[in-house]
Amino acid sequence: MGKPLVAIIGKPNVGKSTFFNYVIGKKISIVEDTPGVTRDRVYADANWRDKEFTLVDTAGIEPESNDVIISQMREQANIAISIADVILFLTDVKQGVTAADEEIALLLKKSKKPIILVCNKADKFGEIQPEIYEFYNLGLGEPYPVSSVNAKGIGDVLDAIYNYLPSQNDDEFIPQEIKVAIIGKPNVGKSSLVNRILGEERVIVSDIAGTTRDAIDSSFENEHGKYIFIDTAGVRKKSKVNEAIEKYSVIRTNLAIERADVCLLVIDALEGVTEQDTKIAGEAHEAGKGIIIVVNKWDAINKENGTFEKYKKEVYNKLSYLSYAPIIFISALTGQRVDKLYEMINEVYRQNTLRISTSVINDVINEAIAIVQPPTDKGKRLRIYYGTQATTKPPTFVIFVNDKTLFHFSYERYLVNQFRNNFGMQGTPIRIIVREKREEN
Repeated sequence: MGKPLVAIIGKPNVGKSTFFNYVIGKKISIVEDTPGVTRDRVYADANWRDKEFTLVDTAGIEPESNDVIISQMREQANIAISIADVILFLTDVKQGVTAADEEIALLLKKSKKPIILVCNKADKFGEIQPEIYEFYNLGLGEPYPVSSVNAKGIGDVLDAIYNYLPSQNDDEFIPQEIKVAIIGKPNVGKSSLVNRILGEERVIVSDIAGTTRDAIDSSFENEHGKYIFIDTAGVRKKSKVNEAIEKYSVIRTNLAIERADVCLLVIDALEGVTEQDTKIAGEAHEAGKGIIIVVNKWDAINKENGTFEKYKKEVYNKLSYLSYAPIIFISALTGQRVDKLYEMINEVYRQNTLRISTSVINDVINEAIAIVQPPTDKGKRLRIYYGTQATTKPPTFVIFVNDKTLFHFSYERYLVNQFRNNFGMQGTPIRIIVREKREEN
């Protein structure tokens, strides 16, 4: 059983994202004074009085607009309504009841879901603003005046949510999912891949680069396991990141990488590996995440004998530091090989969390030393006493030596290769920490 879903619905620019960020205690949804900034559904877990639920921020609903993006935003909100257990209808008390509010109220009544009417921007303290009474005309019961900016009245709304939440056992919602961030530059098919995996129009897809601005979480389960797919905003070149919104999107992508267990680096097969791809891949590599290179739009490539191997070699040449990452050629459009991703994700996650006993580690180190002697400098030879694993995510090994300055990068790379040859560790970086240890007499 999943956590109850509470969806925040309302027209644009009424403060949905500000309310969302306050409740969860983090700035996940982008907050700007620009209407329509939040264009997809954004999920985050929340807790009130020991009851857990998932809060869903949505794009603003503009019932009359025929704009292609806005119409898709409206569809995203409709999906949120259909899957929600409780609906928060957020309005703006300063604007009063608008025609859009009335249409949204009718839409929500048809859903037959519990609805909590919230009047945001009630910023005056110590008094009920007379404008509040107008909202009784929507026929949704008592309105809750709040100020998301000043954190006024939010506790009352959370109490109202609490009353609709089912009781739950402490162990009922223990997460077992692998978090998978889908990263890459704009317009390479990240959102299309999420939609293909989920089998629904979960994330807005259009030909306009940069459509996805937030990092979006989607829970998914199949016979291979449980996953949370995080669709991220495409990272543009810095020279093009002029708007505050785009800067936030870059931050969201980096945060998504930090949250993830495994990153799917999506590359456009028609463009090949670009400078932007290498920078994005570098972020995931430095963060120590499991990585799978996903070449999308493979169906659009004219193939001859050897095309696959040649392309694969070119990818690894340009992403030489990701030589450990497996590569898969897919088409999010047709679904070609998308079903192969799950086993790869599971395996890369397993390798990224792999823990090896100290005795086995030292057997490998001793064998490596016997094959290739450690380097010397000015007559002094590097001595490796022993090694142990410090942590996972990624696998990190501490090597104790007599002199750190003698531990050259080339020998570190040699030991890393020996670890890979013996333990696999496909799809995960390996880190080596060198410590000096005095010889005991």
